[in-house]
Amino acid sequence: MWKRFVVRKNERGLLLRDGDFVRVLEPGVFVMFDPLHRLSIDVHSLAQPLFEHALAEYLRHNEPAIVEANFYRVELGEDEAALRYEDGVLVEIVPPGSRRLYWREPRVQRFESIAVDKGYEVPMALAARLQQPALRGRAVGGLAGMLQVQIPAGQVGVLKVDGAVVRLLQPGPAAFWRFNREISVDLVDTRLTALEVSGQEILTCDKVALRINLAANWRFMDVLVAFEKLAKPVEHLYRELQFALRAAVGTRTLDELLERKEVIDQVVSAHLVGQLAEFGIELVSVGVKDIILPGEMKTLLAGVVEAEKAAQANVIRRREETAATRSLLNTAKVMEDNPVALRLKELETLERIAERIDHISVVGGLDQVLHGLVRLAPDSRQGA
Repeated sequence: MWKRFVVRKNERGLLLRDGDFVRVLEPGVFVMFDPLHRLSIDVHSLAQPLFEHALAEYLRHNEPAIVEANFYRVELGEDEAALRYEDGVLVEIVPPGSRRLYWREPRVQRFESIAVDKGYEVPMALAARLQQPALRGRAVGGLAGMLQVQIPAGQVGVLKVDGAVVRLLQPGPAAFWRFNREISVDLVDTRLTALEVSGQEILTCDKVALRINLAANWRFMDVLVAFEKLAKPVEHLYRELQFALRAAVGTRTLDELLERKEVIDQVVSAHLVGQLAEFGIELVSVGVKDIILPGEMKTLLAGVVEAEKAAQANVIRRREETAATRSLLNTAKVMEDNPVALRLKELETLERIAERIDHISVVGGLDQVLHGLVRLAPDSRQGA
């Protein structure tokens, strides 16, 4: 018939009769007469300061004295958020439209109101404290209501509010309230960037299928203009490079492209420079990396090149033979009219013969050797 309830020092209790609220129990031991077993108690730990209970709405509307004595009452408008501090330390960002009760003990609670309809930028002093939440002694709740970004060097951030481009963010930290708006930041690299258009299958004017790889270097001239006019500037640039490449290759024959590869670069560059300027994009350079031929076409071209080189080699060979014959004829004419030159030629011939003979016996002097050698060939032929 008697019931005993215990509420510890770090707890508060809700005394209920038939499930209905009676009063808040402070720490202590309570012995109550309950012959019909109608009494019960809900115990709440003060380690969780937010009072989340089915009776919270009832207490807010019907028990103002009890709420004032035991809770901090937070009621925010649709355009108002709040920062909650415990013992002077920021612990939570309370979203707009919240209706909450927080236990008054054991920590001192303080609430700072923020009018989110007056602006969406978070003060830098507050943003700096929340840049590294993992390094804080206690995590801050409600950070989903704030967008935090860090803009690296060499890049800018394109701030969009409800889908509209608002302004550029320079390198450094920035933070914005997400409440009641759709807000995002796109990081954009303002440095020179390479873009490759690879594996493009294109037919030439003479119906030869080529696979071409193109590379382009580009950068943003005006980031705001680019993102105001184009949803995805990089994808737009890629498509325009494809179109320009097909226009350059499809109107020329294979021989024209192989003889002057730079014509593709010139046509693509001329096609894009004017078009991209109005979108805030600058095409710095463009060039063909590879022109890949089909297998059978490679074989045919290899045969053509081999035949051309063989013909060139034959021409060179005939030219050299003609030059050698002309040189011999000129030498013969010189020796015919000049006995001294003829004698020098004989000495040169003798020197070549002597290089191949291991031992020579000379009788009668050098003149006899020369005259004997000259007569040797006729004598041997007569003997034969």
